[in-house]
Amino acid sequence: MNAPHHAPYGDGGFPATRPRRLRTTAAVRRLVAEYRTRSSDLILPAFVREGISEPVPVSTMPGVVQHTRDTLRKAAVEAVEAGVGGLMLFGVPVVKDPVGSRGTDPDGILQQALRDVRSEIGDELVLMSDLCLDEYTDHGHCGVLDARGRVDNDATLERYAEMARVQADAGAHMLGPSGMMDGQIGHVRAALDAAGHTDTALFAYTAKYSSAFYGPFREAVASSLKGDRKTYQQDPANAREARRELSLDLAEGADMVMVKPGLPYLDILRDFTESADVPVGVYQISGEYAMVEAAAEKGWVDREAAILETLTSFTRAGASVILTYWAVEAAKLLRAQS
Repeated sequence: MNAPHHAPYGDGGFPATRPRRLRTTAAVRRLVAEYRTRSSDLILPAFVREGISEPVPVSTMPGVVQHTRDTLRKAAVEAVEAGVGGLMLFGVPVVKDPVGSRGTDPDGILQQALRDVRSEIGDELVLMSDLCLDEYTDHGHCGVLDARGRVDNDATLERYAEMARVQADAGAHMLGPSGMMDGQIGHVRAALDAAGHTDTALFAYTAKYSSAFYGPFREAVASSLKGDRKTYQQDPANAREARRELSLDLAEGADMVMVKPGLPYLDILRDFTESADVPVGVYQISGEYAMVEAAAEKGWVDREAAILETLTSFTRAGASVILTYWAVEAAKLLRAQS
């Protein structure tokens, strides 16, 4: 007796569905790709350092430098030519003090750089600035300290308001309040509006976790921090707390919100993108960058493939924009793929 005939991997006389048919060639895979990161989704974080005549490499972040004002202009033009969507600037001053005076000085390095870049590229991409005191304080914390040596939330908000005004005056399209002070978005929004900067947008660092992956960044900004920021950045164990921060920032007027770091917090990113009614960004931070670069240097991973895979993971989780130190390179890789 002959055995009954069955279609391979199917039954009922119908050919089986084979997902592998849509993986057979690069062209087929490209055609049916569900998620695509675009170059315009990418934001390049960049550092500009006071008092240098040549770019200074960041040893823990191969390929990243502290720019001079002139080389930053050139980097901004390159970002525009690559189709990158935005540029987030961080200043590295020569002189620091307890209240971060250079952060609110109209002639501070960040404000000078903002004017430089805005005059160079105009509105060709979104010019953003980090709004935090940690680069400017001699103790390295994100705010001013009280008599006990703890960050004074409300006194810090007044400093943030000053920073916001000078950064907006210098030409920033969007400010990134990143210090994780309670009420920072509402306070900065009110200060900007009172100063006539009603069109300056706020990209809130809403879920900024106290992460082990910030180390290379601290070299890049010449951080003076001793200790940690666990009393104001979020505990990596907490997710509901992030939703609470999201509700507060949206109520206070955030135009965009961010999750930072990226890869260890894809669950938080997905949660935000499913519940927020504003664009959601993610920051692929220095430690994430350094891990891939170090593994690639050892020959343990395919560097370009790893870069694009990490970016795709953010897009798949719902991110509207991605801050990444690979922004310009990734934009070129994405263009070559299309």
